[in-house]
Amino acid sequence: MNAPMQQNLRSSRRAADPGFSGWRSLVTRILVVNLVALLALAGALFYIEGFRSRLIETREQELLRQGEIIAQFLENQGLLAGAPAILDISSPRGTRIRLYDAAGKLIVDNWSNPKVQRFQLVDPTTAGFRRQSAIFIDRIVDFVTGEPEAPPMLQGRQGIAADAQDVQRVAASGKAHSWPRQTEDRLVVLHAAVPLQGPGMPPSPVVLLSVDTPDVIDLVRRERAASFLVFLAVLAVSLTLSAYLARTIVVPLRQLALAAHRFRLGRQRDVVVPRLPHRRDEIGGLARALADMTAALRQRIDATEAFAADVAHELKNPLASLRSAVEALGSVKDAKARAQLFGLIDEDVRRIDRLITDISAASRLDAELSRARMQPVDVSQLVSGLQAAQTAAGPWRNGVALKTKLAPKGETLVWSDGDRLLQVLNNLIDNALSFSPEGGEIGVEVSRRGNAVEVRVTDQGPGVPREARDAIFERFYSERPRHEDYGKHSGLGLSIARAIVEAMDGQIRVDDRGDGKPGAEFTIRLPAL
Repeated sequence: MNAPMQQNLRSSRRAADPGFSGWRSLVTRILVVNLVALLALAGALFYIEGFRSRLIETREQELLRQGEIIAQFLENQGLLAGAPAILDISSPRGTRIRLYDAAGKLIVDNWSNPKVQRFQLVDPTTAGFRRQSAIFIDRIVDFVTGEPEAPPMLQGRQGIAADAQDVQRVAASGKAHSWPRQTEDRLVVLHAAVPLQGPGMPPSPVVLLSVDTPDVIDLVRRERAASFLVFLAVLAVSLTLSAYLARTIVVPLRQLALAAHRFRLGRQRDVVVPRLPHRRDEIGGLARALADMTAALRQRIDATEAFAADVAHELKNPLASLRSAVEALGSVKDAKARAQLFGLIDEDVRRIDRLITDISAASRLDAELSRARMQPVDVSQLVSGLQAAQTAAGPWRNGVALKTKLAPKGETLVWSDGDRLLQVLNNLIDNALSFSPEGGEIGVEVSRRGNAVEVRVTDQGPGVPREARDAIFERFYSERPRHEDYGKHSGLGLSIARAIVEAMDGQIRVDDRGDGKPGAEFTIRLPAL
């Protein structure tokens, strides 16, 4: 499979699977795009949760080191000499220090000293709304992040029994260990147990340290609340911007789509495509382009309808004449009169054939011009070939001669379709030939004027009245010379010439001859290369 076929296959697959762009409403896409940033902001909550876990872990390590220091002190001083010193140890965080024997029996507790700072557990049922909402948010965040809950913090006899069991496990293992406990108001109490070993020590006494972490939890809750408030603010701003974008983008697009739909249904006259002149962005450009396109299409439809009416009118005259001649043919017995009727019938048939040929050429012109193959064309060389062909074909009727004045070849290059440009020249010369008197002269001059190439076709006829100089380029307009019978020309030659010239980004006009003599001068002006 070659590369173009593969590319076309990929394009068709993308068209069959529109993905995100295939969503029905643009408003939905705007909201989704804005919510992506909000989701990134919501990710900060997960970061805060990880930050809390790291802080708790750090506190556990600190508590273990404190326990090891106290255990080392007791090992050096001896259990009996060092145990009373524990009663006087006080910490700004209210760390509780207890010494147990291997059986889990409490030996000493620094909280038994009333001078030692301690923390107090608060009954969550008496907490205010702010703390209750913080506890509720903690539960939601733990559920979303999948954070496992710590074992509950027990009170009273249950708490004493639980601490004794933990101490017994550490004494049996002979290794230091730490663990968290969680209160009913979602606060975390850390425990660290360190076994003592050394000369004169009973079998594996254990130092148990317990500390609350309200500062960590309060810090996390404050940061979480601040992030949540920022999230709400950004959400409000995002929704406002989304509504603004939907209003400024989706609403005008819907108006344009509705106007295009009504235009497609054939309601051209009552459809007004909004131009949105106050919009200077792409939407405004699209609106004005669509308005101009519909206006041009409306003009094209009007022109097509007018062309159809003109065709019907132009065909009606020869058909009426043909019908009259055919009807009269049955009642005329005179041979001379019948011969005249047959001549009239032949002339009308030829006239209809000529009209149909010119009408067919005019109707195909727009489509053929859209497929025209433009390339550099030397106008002087083109006219020189035209003159050579005319010379080889023999003199024109009534002794009319063709005289040319050409610029040097290479100076009159234009971007054009050579065959179509030749058709324009033939139409202008044929028109000039119709109005040229016997023994007259038709002039063709090609020159370079600045950034343009000009072609002038002149004749020695009566000229074109000023008031008719625009009308002669309209379809089926025919200004006949006096000596020519009606119907020799369809009136489409000059309109075809103007359509071809304008398709090449050129201009065509008619004036009086510049030398002051009678006649018309047609000027074609094309951009030079």
